[in-house]
Amino acid sequence: MHNTAYYLPLPTPESPLGSDPHIECFRPTRHTVSTWGPDLQHGAPPSALLVRALERHRPRPDTRLTRICIDLLGPVPLTDLEVRTRIDRPGRQIELVVAELWATTPDGTTRAVARATGWRLQTQHLPDVARTSEPALAPFDAAAEPSDMTLFGLSGYIDTLDWHIVTPLGVPGPSAAWVRARLDLVAGETLTSLERLFTVADVANGIGSKLDPAHWLFLNTDLTVHLFRAPDSEAPESRWTGISAETSIGPDGIGMTAGVLHDVHGPLGRITQNVQVRPR
Repeated sequence: MHNTAYYLPLPTPESPLGSDPHIECFRPTRHTVSTWGPDLQHGAPPSALLVRALERHRPRPDTRLTRICIDLLGPVPLTDLEVRTRIDRPGRQIELVVAELWATTPDGTTRAVARATGWRLQTQHLPDVARTSEPALAPFDAAAEPSDMTLFGLSGYIDTLDWHIVTPLGVPGPSAAWVRARLDLVAGETLTSLERLFTVADVANGIGSKLDPAHWLFLNTDLTVHLFRAPDSEAPESRWTGISAETSIGPDGIGMTAGVLHDVHGPLGRITQNVQVRPR
């Protein structure tokens, strides 16, 4: 089980009123370990775990999540986690759903270490107005050899990904790749298309960076995704997510990654990330 998922489900502690359906508990596996340190999680698995909570909280088939913002409130430790979910703004056509990731940090305090907010909008069948201004990414080629993305020989999250590089990383202009995670998010569960997207979305700043990670750290504090179309879940290649991205950096070491997310049918949304740049 440890070899097939980022998280193991744990029993939810009982409250005086019994099990709370808005609280879930999980244990991270070694596959969540960050590129930037052996004692913290990479941002992608916690982001996907929060998105899982947003999707499952009082779901409505007439709506979908359209803008999801993940704030990483500090290092996410490799300890047991509690996910707490609620609706902050209920409504018939528009809702704001919030999920928080709680953990006991190394100093012994228990607090929220990551938070997700998701606008859930009511949908309507309007195929005649569908369009996008985003250029399509070069089609995914299932017959191509995967790209070698070994990074410093580190294990953890990066080793769980398969890559097909479309535009080489580090070249002028946006870089692009098709990426997929080989693992499930939670042991014993099948990923939804949105969970699958967020298992890799956080690597956009790495794809868009022009800096050598052997000499530079570029850590993001957040990621914001706007989806004008739901990702495909039926096509055989739907496990792959296309990401084209570029990072701009100011003279004070603060940067921003901006990119476009794709599935096999074309562009489906935009991603931005706040980035802090430091020499190693």
